[in-house]
Amino acid sequence: MFPRNAWYVAATADELGRELLGRTLLDRPVVLYRREDGAPVALEDRCSHRFVPLSKGYLVGDVVQCGYHGLEFDCTGACVHVPGQNSTPSGADIEAFPLCEKWQLIWIWMGDPALADQSLIPDIWRNDHPDWTVIVGEPIPVQGDYRLVADNLLDPSHVSFVHRSTLGTEVVAEVPQKATQEGDTVRVTRWVLDSPAAPVYAKLGNFGPDDNVDRWQIMTFTAPSMVEVYMGSCLTGTGAPEGDRSQGIELYAYNLVTPETADSCIYFWTFVREFAAGDTKISEMVRSNFVEAFTEDVEVIEQVHAGLKRYADTPVKNLPVDAGAIRARRVIDHMVTEEGATQSA
Repeated sequence: MFPRNAWYVAATADELGRELLGRTLLDRPVVLYRREDGAPVALEDRCSHRFVPLSKGYLVGDVVQCGYHGLEFDCTGACVHVPGQNSTPSGADIEAFPLCEKWQLIWIWMGDPALADQSLIPDIWRNDHPDWTVIVGEPIPVQGDYRLVADNLLDPSHVSFVHRSTLGTEVVAEVPQKATQEGDTVRVTRWVLDSPAAPVYAKLGNFGPDDNVDRWQIMTFTAPSMVEVYMGSCLTGTGAPEGDRSQGIELYAYNLVTPETADSCIYFWTFVREFAAGDTKISEMVRSNFVEAFTEDVEVIEQVHAGLKRYADTPVKNLPVDAGAIRARRVIDHMVTEEGATQSA
């Protein structure tokens, strides 16, 4: 149900250090750490002797030592030492996974290593650009199908109901949205014109109670699991729909979801902005408000996942607001089908 020949986020750059970090990614237990020179490493989280998780063991120099019988594995997954033996047994090696550190994130390739082309990593250059202030959020565990996160993000109408205290206003759900597709890229666009500002935007943009704004929500899905949300609000009549967004605020959110299992995933996210660059109070305001919104999203996503499993024999009723999500699902399904056909061949 998830493509393997793709880059997924395994950790934020700040998460990874000289301690062993165990994660389940695409149904595979993985142990992550940094070598002494700082380079990231990802190995199968399994000692080949009795299958004890290596993440429960020790990091000795750059090798991982099993906490049960002391077998040691280097950064390539090779078993390099077995206590009490002069040689290592054949077949004792474990798998190592390609990694890349980019955009303040650690990316992992869980499919065919020969296809791990780093140019395929999504281009979220603002994360490293000096003109943009970036917030790298704490990963959020979600007890739900990873595709439901993209479903949620590609449906901006839900903010009227799920995010009443942060992003929602009553009018948002009543304004039509437009879903388009170019290749494997799906985009959903909605403009809400001449309307009161949402609570978060009112605080960040210092909009008064009598100020109306032009608001945009532009969601772009990049397969298999990233949604860029370009959002903001400007004072009505100052030219935002025509491209002049100087009289307000604009933000980009990069939402990167990595499947754990069919029933769980990890939600990685970053926020970038140009306004109030470097202002730590604004950064904390952005972080706290959007963490609140994400928490609301996760609660609904988990309810949807539980409902879909409970009523698995009942057809789902799609609405026009699901157009972007349906297109994104088809892209993912096509990737999975193509991988299966290649493996069969």
